[in-house]
Amino acid sequence: MKVLVISHSCVTPVYQQFYVEIQNQTGWEIVIAVPSNWKGEYGGEVTDPERWPDYKGELLSIPVWLPGHIPLHVYRSTFINLLKQVNPDAIYVHHEPYGAATAQIYLANALSIKKPIGFFTWQNIYKRYPAPFHQTQSFVFRQSSFAFAGSRSAEEVLREKGYTGSCPLLPGSVDPNIYFPCPQAQPLKETLRQSEDEVLIGYVGRIVESKGFKTLAQALGKIQDLPWRMVVVGSGDYQPEFLKMIDQLGLSSRVDCLGYIPHEEVAAYLAAFDLLVLPSETRSNWKEQFGRVIIEAMACLTPVVGSNSGEIPNLITETGGGLIFEEGNPDALSQQVATLVQDAALREQMAEQGKAVVLSQYNSAAIARRFISEIERVTANPNKASIEKAFASVE
Repeated sequence: MKVLVISHSCVTPVYQQFYVEIQNQTGWEIVIAVPSNWKGEYGGEVTDPERWPDYKGELLSIPVWLPGHIPLHVYRSTFINLLKQVNPDAIYVHHEPYGAATAQIYLANALSIKKPIGFFTWQNIYKRYPAPFHQTQSFVFRQSSFAFAGSRSAEEVLREKGYTGSCPLLPGSVDPNIYFPCPQAQPLKETLRQSEDEVLIGYVGRIVESKGFKTLAQALGKIQDLPWRMVVVGSGDYQPEFLKMIDQLGLSSRVDCLGYIPHEEVAAYLAAFDLLVLPSETRSNWKEQFGRVIIEAMACLTPVVGSNSGEIPNLITETGGGLIFEEGNPDALSQQVATLVQDAALREQMAEQGKAVVLSQYNSAAIARRFISEIERVTANPNKASIEKAFASVE
């Protein structure tokens, strides 16, 4: 079995690990195509994609126009010759169905090898798209042999938009060999703290307004009398505004913004934190789709305080690995953070509970089996007549 994966996220090597797990379980040949130039959401620019050490398959590097723009980027290739050369049994486009790159690859498949093809969606808010995005999304739906949704709400939106095909859940996963309470976490903790009694509050991700940084700053201002230090990993255009608020509150000496940290080093920071905060706030066009950093932190034995935006409360409730607060409410956030700052035993209890559930339900091996099962289904006895009918409209 040969599977071609097209994924902008796999320019970050650690995300190739999911396909390593698939290879290990099946022996399949996995070929991954990624942009050769990409701007990461946490900061940093990829100009020469690297291979994850355990990934032994072919890694195709193709330049794109509009790097970093997920809906609009397109590859500088027709993909027709590439598809003929690779000749996979199935094609997995790890992009939203309305994306320009998704339509590009689907069209190439329809004009060449006509193999089973599917996509992925995180979108959990229903949106109507203007031309040509509405038409290309409908085209993708008609051509698809399968799809994966990252959450129940994403599947519901997909159905509302008119997709009627197979759609198993494929939520975020963690590799316990990457995310765990690593030995280097303790010396890193000692480096990040200025005194032993400080409780390290961490954040990892984009520093943008919708991630709740105004609420976070206000909440920190309400617990100034407690022994804590805030460490922010990531970058974004809201950082100057956040730091201005922190300065006005007199907290500049207690908040460290470290900027972009290479993804392979993030696990050590997650394990060094005493708790992680994710104060995301829903907007008219966005709400938290999953919060992968939640399960990554829990796998590293770190409890989480998260808002009730999108999938965050579902993850925290299901795992028992943290506390939830009302989004946009600095009083509620400060109370939950204060609870964990002052109660080391509760932090430990939630950390152990969260880690146990994450490693049993969100480990990469279990999630990979869902992917494997669906690809086996669409390739074992493909309905040739229905595939040819779907492709007929573009010939």
